[in-house]
Amino acid sequence: MTLMDLPGCERDIRAVAIGGSAGASGVLREILAGLTRAFPAPIAVVQHLHPDDRGLLVENLGRAMRIPVVEVQDKMPARPGQVHVAPADYHMMVERDGAFALSVDDPVQWSRPSLDVFFLSAAKVWRSGLLAIVLSGANEDGAAGLRAVRLRGGMAVVQDPATARFPKMPLAAMTQAGLGGGMSPGQIAVLLERLERRGRSGRSG
Repeated sequence: MTLMDLPGCERDIRAVAIGGSAGASGVLREILAGLTRAFPAPIAVVQHLHPDDRGLLVENLGRAMRIPVVEVQDKMPARPGQVHVAPADYHMMVERDGAFALSVDDPVQWSRPSLDVFFLSAAKVWRSGLLAIVLSGANEDGAAGLRAVRLRGGMAVVQDPATARFPKMPLAAMTQAGLGGGMSPGQIAVLLERLERRGRSGRSG
């Protein structure tokens, strides 16, 4: 899939949800590195983490980013121009008022946090204003959630499995969501940077 194949830079994106597992950390740094606090929507990241992560992902991303990176706390509002990372060993959801909620419900696909849990809640709240992205990973978490995003009118993107260290997660998401292909990390980065430029233009106009 190319950027020309993916409509959506013209639509109003209210939130971006990004999920991944094994092999996704480096891709996250690549696709987010060009963004700043001028990004017009909140970005939420759900990454499968070891329960003892203790904020290491947030710390590592924060060192590489110009956009602020924070670990989500219960009832924290989703703020534009900020990357919100689900903490280890908690499911993350978004409530109707745009605030995040955390839970210790049972793991889904052996994972907590779970991409499916977050994508399903985000699809209900942000509907056609949601852009959801699935990156490298070794299980099928996120596939059902990405399908729900598309059913509610949101944009769905997967990392091209050929570029993923662990292609099972993007392959499953691509199949269940009915996508014709994936995007390279570089293409995803360009898509997000275009959304930022469009947001800046909208504010200046």
